[in-house]
Amino acid sequence: MLSIDLTGKRAFVAGVADDRGFGWGIVRALSQAGASVCVGTWPPTLRIFTKSLERGKLDMSTPDGGSIELEKIYPLDAVFDTPDDVPDEVRNDKRYVELSGYTIQEVADQLRTDFGEPCLDIIVHSLANGPEVQNDLLDTSRSGYLAALSASAYSMVSMLSRFAPLTRPGGSLVSLTYLAAERVVPGYGGGMSSAKAALESDTRTLAWEAGRRYGIRVNTISAGPLASRAAKAIGTIERMVDYYEANSPLPEVLAADEVGAAAAFLCSPLASGITGETLHVDKGYHAMGMQADTPLAE
Repeated sequence: MLSIDLTGKRAFVAGVADDRGFGWGIVRALSQAGASVCVGTWPPTLRIFTKSLERGKLDMSTPDGGSIELEKIYPLDAVFDTPDDVPDEVRNDKRYVELSGYTIQEVADQLRTDFGEPCLDIIVHSLANGPEVQNDLLDTSRSGYLAALSASAYSMVSMLSRFAPLTRPGGSLVSLTYLAAERVVPGYGGGMSSAKAALESDTRTLAWEAGRRYGIRVNTISAGPLASRAAKAIGTIERMVDYYEANSPLPEVLAADEVGAAAAFLCSPLASGITGETLHVDKGYHAMGMQADTPLAE
């Protein structure tokens, strides 16, 4: 029987803060396939995440009824490459002041210390942030635009640059993108559409560079909307979910586990010939050219 087997593989999933988003769906799928999983959590949400874990408030089951055992949780703020990049106002913020080692380089160094080198097989970039996402692009400030690109796109470049030397041959990176990289999605502003377009372009370039230099495959999943806690920052996420359900070829609400399964496939030997790809996991919505409920459709 052909199956996804990641036994003996170690994954690092960046961008996990609760059990409701795509990041957790990917953790569930990778765990079900047998991988050991470490996660990177944004410092402002780290305490809530770890407390929820300790109190048994997170869904620690895998889709097949097994259980998730996180190997280690690292604080990670992927906006900062090295400690020198952290400004004093962040370093002294109450959510950061008791933490250390949360820059990308420091997390890579800690992985090396904890597990040796090489120690990774799978890197998952489930990171996005746009402080002005509710603003039209025309009303987005330069700082808001650049912040969206930094957190949502360049962070993948920086992570791969620093984590690739820790990755064993045949490794894989998977990120998450959105259809706004290709088409206009009103309400998805603040430079986030630009950031997702950059991420998809970088996926192709990094597939070439990391493939030739390290033998790593690089792909991204263009997922449909999910009413996760993080996505609520958009402000219209529930309406987006309903719209997709009404207009997709498969008129269903997308589940995080469906994106998780696709990510597990892309990270597995079954996808050994796939790199530089943007894979749409959105119930087919990306294929539509007009609304389903129109006189012409009837």
